[in-house]
Amino acid sequence: MQKTICELFAGVGGFRLGMERLNTGWQTTWFSQWEPDKTTQWAHDCYVAHFGDSLDLRGEYHTGEDIAKMDKESIPDHSLLCGGFPCQDYSVAHTLASSHGIEGKKGVLWWQIRDTIIAKNPAFCLFENVDRLLKSPANQRGRDFGIILACLASLGYSVEWRVVNAAQYGAAQRRRRTFIFAYRNDTVYGQQMNGVAPDIIISQNGLMVQAFPLTEIGDIREGDLGPYETDEDIVNISDKFVFTFEKAGYMHEGKIYSCDAKEEEIAPVLLRDILQENVDEEFYITEDKKPKWVYLKGAKKIPRKTKDGHEYMFSEGPVAFPDPWDRPGRTMLTSESTLNRSTHVVTDPGTGRLRLLTPIEAERLQGFEDNWTNSGMPKRMRYFCMGNALVVPMITRMGAILDDIIANEP
Repeated sequence: MQKTICELFAGVGGFRLGMERLNTGWQTTWFSQWEPDKTTQWAHDCYVAHFGDSLDLRGEYHTGEDIAKMDKESIPDHSLLCGGFPCQDYSVAHTLASSHGIEGKKGVLWWQIRDTIIAKNPAFCLFENVDRLLKSPANQRGRDFGIILACLASLGYSVEWRVVNAAQYGAAQRRRRTFIFAYRNDTVYGQQMNGVAPDIIISQNGLMVQAFPLTEIGDIREGDLGPYETDEDIVNISDKFVFTFEKAGYMHEGKIYSCDAKEEEIAPVLLRDILQENVDEEFYITEDKKPKWVYLKGAKKIPRKTKDGHEYMFSEGPVAFPDPWDRPGRTMLTSESTLNRSTHVVTDPGTGRLRLLTPIEAERLQGFEDNWTNSGMPKRMRYFCMGNALVVPMITRMGAILDDIIANEP
């Protein structure tokens, strides 16, 4: 089997970079990156600056356009479909005529992934999402992930998933993300895993546990998606499905197995290890802004009132100020570098003054090379792109196990 990749919602190329770092022959046949309501597609342009653009099967360039408008049949074939798609409301509104399939909430990008799988039938899929995907929405816990699992089951795939704290596996950031590995049941790997006890797949020989070792797992919670083979079944799951998904799990033919798990600890990169010294003056916090930073980072209780007049007390605990050097960085958001509670504030190793992270330090937190986003985009967009990115070394860890899996495929 050829090592070919299609990367959807590609950002600035984290999946591709993580796989290419293996130097084992992975080739990307096509990618898609489009940011709605943006005149300039900064992430797409950064991706192209590093990797070049990709032609579709019609010999046309559509990588920087809305994926919903792409004819999925025109996407080049690939053995691995990957991407980091947004966590949204995945509820299904209703079904249309059979030729159109399911219609969910407008703009929900999971359906673009599903349509791509239907059109291209990749042997393997690897996706990334936020950790709260497993528990959303609050009023029907597990429904959104249940819809995703049901879609994959209906298309003949089994699934492994893990919530991974990147800092537990040697990264510089305490970033928790859900990774989803799906494989066609008719692959060699799928046939090998069929019949293996779910607890063994989760704790010993599945891709996820090999990439992210565990020291122990908790009791396995079992569930059943119920009927999942038709669009009407998916709608029924959207309306009724509830399940408590834990951080590790496995799904095969609609049967769900999930458990808590204790991660093996690999020494992380500490914040001090990624900091630059004596940076440009623009990154330092001025004296007149310090009181605002102190307030934002501090604990607070604020009386508030809902629209219907209900009064309550909003409270939040303190955030470290400045961020300590002897720990990995906190989760970086797209708002990094702006005046807000979540932005990192550090003490410069050279001057001892309080400052923001530089764009290079933001890239290091995510495991990219220095100046990866220094491709003409504004500084603010460099932070935004890094806040949207994934931790690249986590992809390399999974890719190394996938190399062994795909070596056995014809």
